[in-house]
Amino acid sequence: MNVTFRQLRLFLSVAELGSITAAARASHVTQPTVSMQLRELAESVGLPLHEVIGKRLYLTQAGEELATTARAMVGEWTDFGQRMDALKGLTRGRLRIAVVSTAKYFIPRILGRFCSSHPDVDIALEVLNRDGVVQRLRANQDDLYIMSMPPGDMDIEKHVFLSNPLVVVAPLSHPLAGQARIELASLAQERFILREQGSGTRLACDAHFAGRGFKPIVRLELGSNEAIKQSVAAGLGLAVLSTHSLGEHMLDDSLATLDVAGFPILSNWYTVHLKGKRLSPTAQAFLRHLADSQQAVKG
Repeated sequence: MNVTFRQLRLFLSVAELGSITAAARASHVTQPTVSMQLRELAESVGLPLHEVIGKRLYLTQAGEELATTARAMVGEWTDFGQRMDALKGLTRGRLRIAVVSTAKYFIPRILGRFCSSHPDVDIALEVLNRDGVVQRLRANQDDLYIMSMPPGDMDIEKHVFLSNPLVVVAPLSHPLAGQARIELASLAQERFILREQGSGTRLACDAHFAGRGFKPIVRLELGSNEAIKQSVAAGLGLAVLSTHSLGEHMLDDSLATLDVAGFPILSNWYTVHLKGKRLSPTAQAFLRHLADSQQAVKG
């Protein structure tokens, strides 16, 4: 097969953006150039790599196989460049991280501190729901993944780096606000507004309730912490949220945490990657940064 690195990069851009036009724009080339390179690539492989149905681009099975291989090749070449920079005493590179949506409340601060000590590192950050992050993890699209409920059906390495307490949130005017040691059974008639099925918060919440034989009355399921907080403030129900999503202005948002027996639910934030993955020097530096931050807190 006569395939060039440029063709593989353009193909990956098409695969990730789902559009030849978008890939051309992102790669700073013309659309005919991308189309021609894809055509030559398909001829080299000997099979169609994509198809267009209803103006939407889909990869064929051969295209999916090529995307996986190309991603590994480009990743290895990028890592090689970083290792050569490290041998030269340089500290530059690119860190690719995918995080679940709740992590957006604290990960920018962590990355900000990391970039202060590594000013030549570029960050590529994807913020998605848990299913989206797991999908990227399965395809090994990034250096590291951050989530609170790592998948149990994949061969992965995970490391705790931050606690993630989940609390019951109510409107500030709720009759139970300010009361101590509220029994969970007292909330049996309350309406709940919970994260969507499959989210890390929802998985932890469902497991906690099931372990105590409690069946909440679910009024709404939402995929946004901000939408949940606004709904709670409007009096539509109670919620179970990570303390990281609540911010520092609970009173301004007309919200209160309830002192419910069995809460907070104790969970953690993890860094995750596939087992056996060779981490780039930049990713290793970021993991050391997290470990040093933990030691500083403990100290």
